[in-house]
Formats: sequence, C-alpha cells, structure tokens
Amino acid sequence: MDALVNKRIKEVLKGDQNAFAEIVELFQDKLYRVCYRMLGNKHEAEDIAQEAFVRAFVNIHTFDTNRKFSTWLYRIGTNLCIDRIRKKKPDFSLDADVTGTDGLTMYSQVASTDDLPEEEVLKMEMQDRVQYEISRLPDKYRAVIVLKYLEDLPLQEISDILDMPLGTVKTRVHRGREALRKQLSNM
Repeated sequence: MDALVNKRIKEVLKGDQNAFAEIVELFQDKLYRVCYRMLGNKHEAEDIAQEAFVRAFVNIHTFDTNRKFSTWLYRIGTNLCIDRIRKKKPDFSLDADVTGTDGLTMYSQVASTDDLPEEEVLKMEMQDRVQYEISRLPDKYRAVIVLKYLEDLPLQEISDILDMPLGTVKTRVHRGREALRKQLSNM
C-alpha cells in the first residue's frame, strides 16, 4: 500500500489532483476514527479530518517518501485534535440533553449493533464510561491511549506521529493506562 501511496503522491506533485482524491479515499475512515476517538464528537471529528487532508495536500511537498504517509497524516490529524481540545475544553456531560431534541441525552447518540437489550445496555454503558474517562485524561496521555489501544498502532509509529522519543511514548502509555485504571476503579 505504501508503494501505491508514494506513486499517488508523486502524481500529486506533478499537478494531478485526482491522485490526492485516491489518497483521501484510502485514509479517510481511519483518520476520522482517530479524530472521533480523541474528540468524542462526530462533527468536530469530520471537520478536523477534513482540515488534516487539506493541510496534507497543501504541504505534500514536505512529505518524506521514505516514511509512512499514514504516520505523517495521523500526526497532522492528532496535532489538530490536540489544538481543538486545548481551545475548547469539554462543556457537556453524557447525561446532558442534546439541543434540538425531545429529551434525548448524549447516550442516545451511541449506535447499537446488537438487539440483546440487557447485554447491549451494559456494554454501551461500559463503552460510554471508558470513552468518557479517556476524554478526561490529560491531553498528553489521551493521545497515546487512543493511538495505542483504540487504533492498535505500534509504539514506534505513535512515537513518529507525536514526534516524541519512544521512551516517552512508553511512559505516557503506562501512566495513561494507570490513570485510566484509577478513574475506572470506582465502577
């Protein structure tokens, strides 16, 4: 896949905008998931993912083809998410009513894939709680926890995305996991 992406990047550099559309097609879902898991908001995640692709297109000439494009793109998206988080601290709770609806809470926004009510409710409550607790982690831990455990990225790639030493990533994964464990211990 990297060879295909590098080929498309060379075509973009020659002026073929359709080649970048193919790159977007390859990575849009994965980048959106990273953004959504970091931000917890569908619309903001869509905005940030789109902004990340725009920035990648504008700065494609700075991309080093000896590296993975996905790492570079995730780094752009992750940095944009961190900037958004810093600018706008969460001002809602999952128990809060969704504006413009008739008594629906943020819990109602979580999609259900199974029809087993009791098990699905318990699973959804646990997922909501874990996602909520992840969103309460400090920014420096949240990013590594999302990339490591929700996106299943290797530590070295997380190190490249966040532009920090591997040892720092390992420490933050450990401390973030411990902080999350502590937050979830009163369940």
